[in-house]
Amino acid sequence: MAKEFDRKLVFEDGAEYYGYAFGASATKVCEAVFNTSPVGYQEIVTDPTYTDQLVVMTYPVIGNCGICDEDDETKIPNIGALAVRDYNDLPSNFRSTRTLAGVMEEFGIPGIYGIDTRKLTRSIREKGSRRCCICPADFPKKEAIALIGNTPVPHDEVRRVSTRAKRYSKTAHPKFSVVAVDCGVRLSTMKTLNRCGCNVTVVPYDSAAEDILAMHPDGVVFTDGPGNPEDVPETIAALKALLGKVPLFGEGLGHQLLAIAYGGKTVKMKFGHRGCNYPVRNVKTGKIEITSQNHSYAVDEESLKGTPLAVTGVNVLDGSVESLECAADGAFSIQYHPDEASFDKFTALMEEKRNA
Repeated sequence: MAKEFDRKLVFEDGAEYYGYAFGASATKVCEAVFNTSPVGYQEIVTDPTYTDQLVVMTYPVIGNCGICDEDDETKIPNIGALAVRDYNDLPSNFRSTRTLAGVMEEFGIPGIYGIDTRKLTRSIREKGSRRCCICPADFPKKEAIALIGNTPVPHDEVRRVSTRAKRYSKTAHPKFSVVAVDCGVRLSTMKTLNRCGCNVTVVPYDSAAEDILAMHPDGVVFTDGPGNPEDVPETIAALKALLGKVPLFGEGLGHQLLAIAYGGKTVKMKFGHRGCNYPVRNVKTGKIEITSQNHSYAVDEESLKGTPLAVTGVNVLDGSVESLECAADGAFSIQYHPDEASFDKFTALMEEKRNA
């Protein structure tokens, strides 16, 4: 006898996807997006950039590696919900300390498995990212649609994930002092900066430029984060005031904020980029990098005309702007998750500024 469905997704257009519950039992309204990564579900669930989003995993089996404490991207995950084809609650991994469902239950994150994730992913690609309600299977469709319509679109995601107070991430024998403006920083970013010889001071997203400069940093990083870049005018104002005064590196949301600070604009994408297989062409060398990404907004290349920003990287699949640079100000940015080469460029800029 088939197990009876106990959870479903309801979309604004009335589409329903029935499945089985795991994680928390909460009813939530989220923006539905999909991620094409075959690995790294723990990093996705704990990544602050997925705040309020229901992530549909295209890889069919999720949960089989469990959760490893040292792989978290943040200690308090804010992802909206998770939808998967098959959930494995018996992980086989010597590093595992908890199950995915256990973590989701602890932090109030509902999940659904057993749905046709291929069908749902095609729907998101064709119709775009849109809001849905994850709820019990017997929840009336009309009430779910009404709940979606009555739930305001959030504009405070960065405020919710940013640090409330200054904190530090230090390394032995530091070469540089870096300030990271926290719009939703990942712990892996802090670890990489430490490996590159940087002591890092993490400050709230709305920190003023004069307060940042008072720390005498060798460079400033504007981190990735969730939501619409136009929702954080305080961060844009600080970035604009820092241009040309100290080396700047914008990553993810920070890339979009850098473009806006120079007079550019951003646009909401149909379904965004989420996964670890996006090819980016380096405009200077012609070489292709395979990148990992998560964003709903992109820099409008047309809006950059007349600004001092140069496009240095382009997405091979859709031509969107992936990296920017203003050499005169010692500022650059990337839309994708940074690798060691990106941080090497940042440390080189700080070294150049120090020796100038």
